[in-house]
Amino acid sequence: MSSAPQTSTPTRALPDRSQRAGSAKTSPVRDLLALTERPEVISFAGGLPAPELFDLDGIRASFDAVLGSPGVLQYSTSEGSPALREEVARRYTADGLETAASELIITTGSQQGLGLLATALIDPGDTILVEEPCYLAALQTFALAGARVVGIPYDDDGLDLDALDRMAAEHAPKFFYTVPTFQNPTGRTHDLGSRRRIAEIAQRRGFRIIEDEPYRQLRYSGDPLPSLAAFAPDHVLSLGSFSKVIAPGLRIGWIRTTPDVRPTVTIAKQAADLHTSTIDQAAAAHYLVSGRGEPALDRIRSAYAERRDTMLDVLPSVLPAGSTWNRPDGGMFVWVRLPEGMDAAASLGAALAQDVAYVPGVSFFSGPPDERTLRLSFTTYPPASIREGLSRLGTAWGAGG
Repeated sequence: MSSAPQTSTPTRALPDRSQRAGSAKTSPVRDLLALTERPEVISFAGGLPAPELFDLDGIRASFDAVLGSPGVLQYSTSEGSPALREEVARRYTADGLETAASELIITTGSQQGLGLLATALIDPGDTILVEEPCYLAALQTFALAGARVVGIPYDDDGLDLDALDRMAAEHAPKFFYTVPTFQNPTGRTHDLGSRRRIAEIAQRRGFRIIEDEPYRQLRYSGDPLPSLAAFAPDHVLSLGSFSKVIAPGLRIGWIRTTPDVRPTVTIAKQAADLHTSTIDQAAAAHYLVSGRGEPALDRIRSAYAERRDTMLDVLPSVLPAGSTWNRPDGGMFVWVRLPEGMDAAASLGAALAQDVAYVPGVSFFSGPPDERTLRLSFTTYPPASIREGLSRLGTAWGAGG
């Protein structure tokens, strides 16, 4: 019995991914993780808190305490736990920025908060302003939202505020994104005068400010500075996080909103994940009022200050002649610029061959990058390991540069 002749069915090509998804850069920090998983590698690449400083007993006790509470394993409101919002609001108010719990939306990490604001504020083609260089995951978020990103450069004295004013007048941006305190990647901080002028420019030119503050509590020297919202309360949306001061795995952040955007951000939150983990919020609220949080944060700050000082003490002896670097008052990062003729990305292979890693600075730029720059994180390792890792970098640079 003969079978019927076979005919081929034309195959239609699958649709391409969106142009917005294709425009987002990959993260070199994430890409480096696979290369630095070997235990012998000392990695200054990731902005990782030191795991030995997590308050495991306190965090475990808080989860145990709330596990039997009514509703802790149930669905919850999109805006977040009232108890947690009250505590975050109390902390803002104690720092001099009067805040009500109703102004806050709890998010799954501050990174989600940034995504929610991008969803709420950006239409494809809108222009936004960012610091140059800029936090890479923010650039990824804005690319996925379809924004046109314009970088505002730094000069020797800080952010070029005249350029901010000019670019705002030229582009009518939706917002200016800034990490004003111990910035990622550079560790820089906008001083009091700069904060006042940034707020004044936003009010005069009519754009919002997104103020991302994940490192604010990691100050080791200098005096605390007010939030940008203190100078332009109707123009500033603030992001915060417990990732650096409790533990990043908790994934608890928040947005301090303004009345005009709060309903839209709430809808975006509902569409994203309904609400942040109920039990994680309850445990975080319990931990914050337990009295254990501040002593734990004091231990973290003390350890990180020593690690920062160790890195700053060793860098002059290992960096190539002609290099420059900053001395941050807090946070997690030191920003280095190698001498003329060197390329930090091209030199990374020599560093990895010495079992040490850093992040080249090129990926943090929205426009033409400075190929001589790199970011070093000082929080993950104790001082002895920092010295050893920097010694390996010195060997790599000496051999390759």
